[in-house]
Amino acid sequence: MKPIASKKILLRRLGALYARMDAAYEEAAARLGLDCAGCATNCCGGFFQHHTYIEWLYLFQGLAELPEEKRSQFLTKAAANVEQAKNMVAQGLTPEIMCPLNEDGRCALYGHRLMICRLHGVPNILRSPRGIREFRGCHRARVRVSAGAPGQAMDRTPFYRDLAALEMALLGAKARAIPRVDLTIAEMLDHGPPAL
Repeated sequence: MKPIASKKILLRRLGALYARMDAAYEEAAARLGLDCAGCATNCCGGFFQHHTYIEWLYLFQGLAELPEEKRSQFLTKAAANVEQAKNMVAQGLTPEIMCPLNEDGRCALYGHRLMICRLHGVPNILRSPRGIREFRGCHRARVRVSAGAPGQAMDRTPFYRDLAALEMALLGAKARAIPRVDLTIAEMLDHGPPAL
């Protein structure tokens, strides 16, 4: 069984899904009065693992649009990041390392950033058969909510469902035969594009 649509079409659909995520994030942030400008904490230094081949592929689509020198620079930073994270894990620490795509406090592939990068920050919920998981948002969001800002949590469940559908459309019957993705952006970059 082959994937139901070409990679090109699926990546375009992922881009449209990301646009919906961005709109929902902006709406939730506006309700809270949340703004990242001047924040001393950069979320790009967190340890986030990503779980889909389609996002991995989309990340490399963005990387391919950069000049060769920039690509090489980010891949070198990614390899160093992976080694540093391994050393920290070996010491029993949770890695807190700046994402290799962060450049002067901003994502160099902002238009191709992954779902977690897009939705982190505002309070949100995820519904599953096991119940509802709540995410309180970043420290600035938590301060805004505790100060009484109107902070209805964004429901990210529809975005996860749509992302899962795109992943299944990309992988088709391979979905059960290939390893599950559980990688940081640095690891994705270090591994190279997914072999599909």
